[in-house]
Amino acid sequence: MINYKVIAIFLGTFLMALGLCMCVPALIDLYYDSLDWLVFLKSGTLTFFVGLALYFPFRMPVSDLSLRESFLLTFLAWILLGLFASIPFLVSHVALNPVDAFFEAVSGWTTTGSTVFTRLEELPRGILFWRAFLQWLGGIGIIVIAIALTPMRGIGGMYLFHAESSDKSDKMIPRIKKLAGAILVVYFGLTVLCALAYSFCGMSVFDAATHAMTTLSTGGFSNYDNSMGHFQNPWIEWTAVLFMVAGSLPFVLYVQVMRGQGGFAGLFGDDQVKFLLKFLGMTVLLLGAWLWVRETRPLMEVIRQVAFHVTSIVTTTGFTMSDYSLGGPLVFEMFFFLLFVGGCSGSTTGGIKMFRFILIWELIKNRVNVLISPSLVAKIKINNNVIGEDETIFIVTFIPFYILFVCGLALMLSLQGLDFITSFSGAATAVSNVGPGLGESIGPLNNFSGLNDFSKLCLAFGMIAGRLEFFAILVCFNPRFWKR
Repeated sequence: MINYKVIAIFLGTFLMALGLCMCVPALIDLYYDSLDWLVFLKSGTLTFFVGLALYFPFRMPVSDLSLRESFLLTFLAWILLGLFASIPFLVSHVALNPVDAFFEAVSGWTTTGSTVFTRLEELPRGILFWRAFLQWLGGIGIIVIAIALTPMRGIGGMYLFHAESSDKSDKMIPRIKKLAGAILVVYFGLTVLCALAYSFCGMSVFDAATHAMTTLSTGGFSNYDNSMGHFQNPWIEWTAVLFMVAGSLPFVLYVQVMRGQGGFAGLFGDDQVKFLLKFLGMTVLLLGAWLWVRETRPLMEVIRQVAFHVTSIVTTTGFTMSDYSLGGPLVFEMFFFLLFVGGCSGSTTGGIKMFRFILIWELIKNRVNVLISPSLVAKIKINNNVIGEDETIFIVTFIPFYILFVCGLALMLSLQGLDFITSFSGAATAVSNVGPGLGESIGPLNNFSGLNDFSKLCLAFGMIAGRLEFFAILVCFNPRFWKR
């Protein structure tokens, strides 16, 4: 039986934390003499007291969190936090309608980066900071908070961790609270380093801080309609490439480096990391060579722009600096397929992720070897760890379902009159949490404001489903889930 008191306690705690977080953009607006600081103060107060109302009646010791409760809590938390995070967009002077405000908030929480805002340069600093802060929290902060809070109440927090991601990994540090704290330190430290690097390359302090948050979270929200193209600065672009890659690597490996376990050899010797870096390098070289032959621009300029956009899409960040979809049919098709890739498991990225591609590749090699030598007993190993049959089946079924879900979402968008490219690229970018789509309406230099409300709600659901990797939601819609 589901213990709804436990769920209420956690939802209340998350809402109280969210309400306190709204004080930060309030201070930003106050510093820049914007009256919207009152909006954030009132929104934060409302959110905090709603959370307190959920938490206060059930503040007694609770039993262990069951697996079913963790799945339900994860699903409800993403919906509820998205709703309350949308309040500033709804009641500030930007005055988005409820669907647009929810879409923007969910896009932030899920680190997708799709936006309905136009003329971003004219928005108040508090709103711009809130968008970036939502992505920073959604990238990994909300996971760390969930893991860190559960031991405080004597509850097994690894359930929440596994509900957040369908991948299963060994506990690197026995105590969950230490793991959460170590990840938070690494995440915060990399964000500060990124902000300092951006500032050194010429960004203002405000732009450096907000873009650092959306870079490490691989979210991609920018303060400008032209995204990174606004700065026209090659050093900023290369810095973005470096830290987008940093955000796409498994954060537990950073903790290992920080604790002196394996060093950087362990980080770059990881199978996922090696596969990602090789994939990025080969894609950039091949696509760069193709464009250089067809165009008259200098080689290094072509390589820089290709490296920026390929890294941005593969890591599901979504920054842009030009309309890469205009590079011809090959470039257009390449970037469509790159929407599905993603970074490493255990990072802030979305997409299918490198771990699953490695496993599929190993399965294919093993199958070929078995066909050659039928008596061969083939074992699949990743990082010298044997992958069990259950995990293999789970991952193999994930990819077909991923594609089917994107196709189903694309059909829902097509029913709204959207063309094929807009429908499929919109569905893919939402589920993979990338941000920009392809085509004239939602392409790299456009936004989602022109879609109708139903399409935006479908895409928002796709963002949440992709972020939670489907199964945390699917179990909640299974009738057996609600039986005793």
